[in-house]
Amino acid sequence: MKKFKAFINICLGSAMLLSLTACEEWLEIEPKDRFSDITVWGSEENATMFLNDIYNQFPHLNNETQCFDQYSDNSYVGAEWMNARTIVYTAALSPTSWLAGPWDMWKWGRENNSDAKGQYERIRSCNLFINKVSQSDFSESFKRERLAEARFLRAWFYHYLWMAYGGVPIITDVLDSNGDEEIYYPRSTARETFEFIDSELEDIYMDLPLTQSGSDAGRATRGAALTLKGWVEIFHASELRNPGHDVHRWEKAAATLKQVIDLGIYQLQPTILDLWTEATNGNPEVIFDFQMSKQNGGRREGLFGPVYVKGVQSSWGNMQPTQELVDDYCMSDGLPIDESPLYDPLHPYENREKRFYQSILYDGSMWQGEEIITRVGVGSPNEIDTSSSSDVSNTGYYTRKTLDESVNGADNLQMSNGMANYIFFRYADVLLMYAEALLETGDVNGAALWLPQGGEPGGDKVRTRGGNLPSVNETYPSGVTVNKLRTILRRDRRIELAFEDKRYWDIIRWKIADGPDGVMNRPVGGMKIEDTDGDGVWEYNYHEVCPRTFLERMYYQPIPQYVLDRNPVIRQQNGGEDGWVNGQNPGY
Repeated sequence: MKKFKAFINICLGSAMLLSLTACEEWLEIEPKDRFSDITVWGSEENATMFLNDIYNQFPHLNNETQCFDQYSDNSYVGAEWMNARTIVYTAALSPTSWLAGPWDMWKWGRENNSDAKGQYERIRSCNLFINKVSQSDFSESFKRERLAEARFLRAWFYHYLWMAYGGVPIITDVLDSNGDEEIYYPRSTARETFEFIDSELEDIYMDLPLTQSGSDAGRATRGAALTLKGWVEIFHASELRNPGHDVHRWEKAAATLKQVIDLGIYQLQPTILDLWTEATNGNPEVIFDFQMSKQNGGRREGLFGPVYVKGVQSSWGNMQPTQELVDDYCMSDGLPIDESPLYDPLHPYENREKRFYQSILYDGSMWQGEEIITRVGVGSPNEIDTSSSSDVSNTGYYTRKTLDESVNGADNLQMSNGMANYIFFRYADVLLMYAEALLETGDVNGAALWLPQGGEPGGDKVRTRGGNLPSVNETYPSGVTVNKLRTILRRDRRIELAFEDKRYWDIIRWKIADGPDGVMNRPVGGMKIEDTDGDGVWEYNYHEVCPRTFLERMYYQPIPQYVLDRNPVIRQQNGGEDGWVNGQNPGY
């Protein structure tokens, strides 16, 4: 078993922020929010500090050991005690064995009087802000923008619950129930919950500025609201929530994402390596991100990088790319490995697309001036660990993408000194979603034109950025079928957004995780490189790391039993369009 150490990350802010955070705790039950009316709502500055604290509760994953890619087929987690191993891979999800999600982003509400907040506590803070500021004498310009921000934040918190559970209670009032805001509210259906989120974002996006800068960097913008709106519309249009393929849902998503593009303020960086450093924070590809600070730095280099660098353990190695992900990187001619004449199984890392070298640390690659060696029998401390007895990679790979090579991993673990912001949405994501939406509307010619050619910046700009790959037209001069174009799009999305906490949601919404061919019903694979004959010829052999099981019910998370125990109204909900059984999602 890997010997990870638990840690506590304390986000420190100004004395004012700390005092207002305390005020937020006071606001949870009467009579304490009568006192807070004086302290919090007495000025625009204090009200803004209250809103800042809600931003500070965003589930950024720069300090999280258990990330979404580990729940997917992109990455393996070697620690036996972690949720991916104990619950996800073993299909052990149940109402009493449920996932809170990375950074507790699926957590419903406080459990058993714990201090750890869930989404309904955060939603309540948004509701309180909206209620108090709406009734205040603050300036109309302040109220317009800050209320739009609060509604954006509320929609953001709701969209996590909606993706995980489907329908959830929609609460817009300020309740005083010791933090148990869900009590006595029924679940809205998945469709109704989507419509609430979507309509909120439609109502407020024009009240937000095009850009934020200086001390306002990281606040919601018009592009952030539209991108979140486009994302939930894509999710609502995909197979999981739209098995009948209602084309109007795809058309709605395409129109929203085109609005983001038409803002004309976003552009791709030269390469994906120009996104996750302190120097490139706030670059024009970023649409919405979480701002890191000297008091609240990230630990990605210490959590996810290569374990040993120059003889010193520098990382927990907790983001281990799978062989399945590695095999999805194309060759430099734009073709996948099973189609390209360039692929040589005896030299599998040669002639790959540039994103491979920018994203994956493999046997023979360089990191911080040292060659990373994972092959067997040469005395490397990074030799593949097939027994899971250490922190060293079980797959034979480490993560490079999203890490800043100038940051020392060992220092990073101790001091949380990573200053690259956590990116929630970037322009490449929008372009890929837009191309997907066009394809699924049935406008194949339009989608094909958008991808490989034409006067507009299309999804193919993502594929070809920095000379990474030739265009789709250049790769397939005879043209491609609809299914082939869908495969290309999905592969490009997986590769472009690897380790950005997107893949899990994609395989969920596409509904490709379960069944005999489901990507999460296949074993986790790695690469074991060894000279079995002692003749100096290295063999690249597939290594099965561990099995996985994904059941159909797991496309939705179970409603935690403590939620059902507290809420008799939810327990009375049966049947309906979502097929609930005593308020629970089907299969649980």
